[in-house]
Amino acid sequence: MTFCQGYEEDINAMTGCVTDYINFCVDNIRPTRTVRCFANNKPWITSELKNLLNEKKRAFKEGDRELLRSIQKQLKIKIRESKESYRKRLENKLQRNNIRDVWSGMKKITGFKQRKDCTDGSLDTANELNKFFNRFSSGTNPASSSPVPSQSDIPSSSDPTFSCHTPALLSSNAVMDSSGSIHLSSTKSGDAAAPFTSPSHLSVSRSQVKRQLERLNRNKAAGPDGVSPRVLKACAEQLCGILQHLFNLSLAQEKVPVLWKTSCLVPVPKKTRPSVNDDYRPVALTSHIMKVLERLLLVHLNKQTRTYQDPLQFAYRHGVGVEDAIIQLLQPTHCHLDKAGSTVRVMFFDFSSAFNTIQPDVLCQKLQKTQVGASTIAWIKDYLTNRPQFVRLKNCTSNQAISNIGAPQGTVLSPFLFTLYTSDFQYKSETCHLQKYSDDSAVVGCIRDGQEAEYRELVERFVAWCGNNHLTLNVNKTKEMILDFRRNRVESNTVSIMGEEVEVVEEYKYLGVHLDNRLDWRKNSQVVYKKGHSRLHFLRMLRSFNVCSKMLQIFYKSVVESVISSAIVFWGSSIRSRDLKRFNSLIKNGASKILSHWSQLCDFFVFLIG
Repeated sequence: MTFCQGYEEDINAMTGCVTDYINFCVDNIRPTRTVRCFANNKPWITSELKNLLNEKKRAFKEGDRELLRSIQKQLKIKIRESKESYRKRLENKLQRNNIRDVWSGMKKITGFKQRKDCTDGSLDTANELNKFFNRFSSGTNPASSSPVPSQSDIPSSSDPTFSCHTPALLSSNAVMDSSGSIHLSSTKSGDAAAPFTSPSHLSVSRSQVKRQLERLNRNKAAGPDGVSPRVLKACAEQLCGILQHLFNLSLAQEKVPVLWKTSCLVPVPKKTRPSVNDDYRPVALTSHIMKVLERLLLVHLNKQTRTYQDPLQFAYRHGVGVEDAIIQLLQPTHCHLDKAGSTVRVMFFDFSSAFNTIQPDVLCQKLQKTQVGASTIAWIKDYLTNRPQFVRLKNCTSNQAISNIGAPQGTVLSPFLFTLYTSDFQYKSETCHLQKYSDDSAVVGCIRDGQEAEYRELVERFVAWCGNNHLTLNVNKTKEMILDFRRNRVESNTVSIMGEEVEVVEEYKYLGVHLDNRLDWRKNSQVVYKKGHSRLHFLRMLRSFNVCSKMLQIFYKSVVESVISSAIVFWGSSIRSRDLKRFNSLIKNGASKILSHWSQLCDFFVFLIG
């Protein structure tokens, strides 16, 4: 650490010095070569094949038909040999268990998931997008405190159904283990009545840092600091010491180096042909060194806030996911609709840029109600404020902007912080509940004999809570679905949010599954069949390349079968016999291309939906 002398207390200068030294060593040691890539060339196109193509063009221009026929014959033979050579290379990689390169090669052969970027790569467009992504931070001052949600708009903790979760503090020993995975040095509180002590300082060990460095994906792109994860992973033993010192210095000073929280925003289109700025999702590329620290801190935060987390939040949690969220919605719905005179109303809420509207001050005030230490809370606030960001669009880079609101998408901590931001509104009773999957929230109301008071009150209070927590609801995209199997249906009054009536729809796509108000899964079956049938085209292209059967099986299971069996646990038992025959025919057409005994896959599918 002699090269960092004089920067011992300046976290920004020391971080810059270490980063520059890593990049300096890489530039001096790593060999570089320049490769020209042609977007239209298939991966089996060689330089010899390109020369033959150029000779063919010259013969065509000169009008030499005899030479043209001769070159065409050579070209056909050479293309066949090049394809055969490329196929053998893929099969050799498969034998070496190099699945990543095999999968990449199969996608190039078939053209699967190759999209053309229609985005204008001008500097003006990049600056406009950066300004749009940072629109919530305009005119904000991180030093000023945001208003705290009033108690009248937050569910009371005394209410047996509404829950504003404020769990008791856990002891600092709860996050320590014999292996020293996380070390907390705590100070005793002067209040004798306090049952627990709050951790005042968090630190990480050398072994922790090394373990996280070794887990990095070396194929990821470098962040704004230019440090590649390949270098961090290969040199984990040499870098873990200095990085441990930087991490502990950052946590002790409650500061995040500016270089680490700088974000390179890559606009990812939400639609095939984006037309407005809102059609892009800002995905942040950040420093991989920062992501290592975030993962270490995430373990600590997850343990410290476990009793505070919403049990009906199904995102970013180990062991639960999309299927659990859909089961939570469908199970009470089916049970309630079996009763006479019953209806179910489901309100699907849609937020406008939910991650970008997180208020750091409000989040910190929520964290103060948990057992998270004051030092960690201050570090989180610094992590979310004064964040430089710029947009990279093709070959141009926008001007830099400073963001003080929201959390960058694509980082490790941001999704978890968002779940904590929304955890203080929880509701579950016998007839109504609020469930969440990240920012996809749904209120389910089981109504009997037209008694809708509880359902409407829950919707109103959730809307009020969103307003007080600066979460913007998109009423135009918020939809309601009413499930009523009675012969003589009663016309239901619509629900209004902020003076606008919510549209009642007959079907809604929730977490990738198409739900309808009859629960007969017709729409979902049509979509799944159409998607699976379209992917058979890629399987045929791959089969025409004469690849081995094992590669065909990998592609079939990953591309075709995965689509057909997606969420089958919900719609499998309710599928119509006509749709079942269509799916069996689809599986026959796909499996017969790769296996002589295709009926085994068909029987397996019937077993799943039986």
